[in-house]
Amino acid sequence: MLHTLDAPAVRSWCQLALRALGQAREEIDALNVYPVPDGDTGTNLYLTVESAAAEVESRFADPTADPAPGLADAVRAMARGALVGARGNSGVILAQWLRGTAETLAEGGGAEQLRAALQRAADSAYQAVAEPVEGTLLTVARVAAREAVRAGDGLAQVADTAYRAARDALRHTPEQLAVLAENGVVDAGGRGLVAVLGALADAVAGQQPMGPVALRGDVRAVESCEAQVRPPAARHHPLPGSLRDAPFVGPGHPAFEVIYLLDAPDEALPALRERLGALGDSLVVGGGDGLWNVHVHVDDAGAAVEAGVEAGRPHRIRITHFAEAAARAGTTAERGEREERARAVLSVVSGEGLADLCEQAGAVVLHADPDRPPASAELAAAVRRSAAREVVLLLNDPELRAAAGAAADQLREEGVRIAVLPTRSPVQGLAALAVHEGGRRFDEDVVAMTSAAGATRYAELAVAEGESWTMAGVCQAGDVLGLIDGDVAVIGTGLEEVGASVLDRMLGAGGELVTLILGDGTDEALAERLVAHVRHRRPEVDAVVFHGGQESAPLLIGVE
Repeated sequence: MLHTLDAPAVRSWCQLALRALGQAREEIDALNVYPVPDGDTGTNLYLTVESAAAEVESRFADPTADPAPGLADAVRAMARGALVGARGNSGVILAQWLRGTAETLAEGGGAEQLRAALQRAADSAYQAVAEPVEGTLLTVARVAAREAVRAGDGLAQVADTAYRAARDALRHTPEQLAVLAENGVVDAGGRGLVAVLGALADAVAGQQPMGPVALRGDVRAVESCEAQVRPPAARHHPLPGSLRDAPFVGPGHPAFEVIYLLDAPDEALPALRERLGALGDSLVVGGGDGLWNVHVHVDDAGAAVEAGVEAGRPHRIRITHFAEAAARAGTTAERGEREERARAVLSVVSGEGLADLCEQAGAVVLHADPDRPPASAELAAAVRRSAAREVVLLLNDPELRAAAGAAADQLREEGVRIAVLPTRSPVQGLAALAVHEGGRRFDEDVVAMTSAAGATRYAELAVAEGESWTMAGVCQAGDVLGLIDGDVAVIGTGLEEVGASVLDRMLGAGGELVTLILGDGTDEALAERLVAHVRHRRPEVDAVVFHGGQESAPLLIGVE
């Protein structure tokens, strides 16, 4: 339990918020009916926080740096990353909320500073919006700040009170905004802020980003908010196929979303706001110190960009035509059946040996840093580099599902037909690659690869870094852990002992082929002894050994 926020706590906050938004992304997208029902609020919030987290991580890139990053460094990096990477209406508002938080927390991380930071954040978010509307993220932020002032003296009490107040405020958003009540949903942006505040409370409580405890900010924690106002018959799911009939593409609604970063002096902003406000709606301008993120919905996208040119230097300009984006999403599958397209399989792996195996099987490889999994932007860039119009993405890591989902949404808008196979281990990815046939129809190829991956049980050996409770009991530092399908099943003192036990358990449920992938520095004799063990116990089972070179685990095991 922290009594004062510090730089590592801000780092944890960002990672926990990213994890929570990743878990809730699709649910938040489905809640999105205001200001336009384009079903992307969860994705936009995820991308915004992803950018914030990446900027904070860059401050910790050099562990030998002296001095180490301080609180002010971390919160300012968080705010800048969010501003630069903000997407959509809610993303820009959240970025401004984070900026307001950072402006106060840069001066200190105690309970009183957090109270003041939450109030400053709410005020900043309101100021960024040209026409604030209640029943949105703004209301949730204001109520959280108001109740934080009345909380107890400790940092944890302030953070937890703000989270609980935000969750309660979210329940009441349909009472304040008619379109929410009509669709039986709570506000999507407000729900995202609840996830961010829940992550803050978790970080203050000492929860680590990769810990096993359920996050207060994740989708499970806020489902009760939705259930109270969302009758089953009124569930709103803005799916791609129905977007072409959504009201925002009709007459009387702006046709384009325009977003850009703007280098401009503060004194240029009033005129910019006035001109953009006359051009359209949903105007949000966040930032400061010469860098701004501008978001507006307009019919004349060129005029919105020209307004930015008059104010300063716009860059990273993104223009989305709502109707065309919806039509692309709805017809990509149909076009795929009519057109012959190049296809690629992109496999995310760590280790030169694994990369070579995947390339030999015909995959394009994205090399993953074991200490920093690739972000959605890196995944999307790797797909673009493949120059394929049909792509099967093999993640080989459960932690990449949220980032891959966000990347896939971006790529589908660009006309790429993409299927994300949530393979949880490289052995499942290799099994999928073994049945890949580029000459088949895309859907048939995806089904075959998914089936092969699903029929492969996976395991790995790891060495415990400290004392911990596991499903197999308490482990101590230096113990060898055998994880089967992601859960600790065996605790022992040696790699061979634990590996043999894991194999016996896995083969007890049947199997025809065992795959052993040696990690970086693992003795080849270990694999030879384990293969001999399999042949002695189950002579009908084949076994193959590869040198993967991964740093994450001394041994990966697959049973097909």
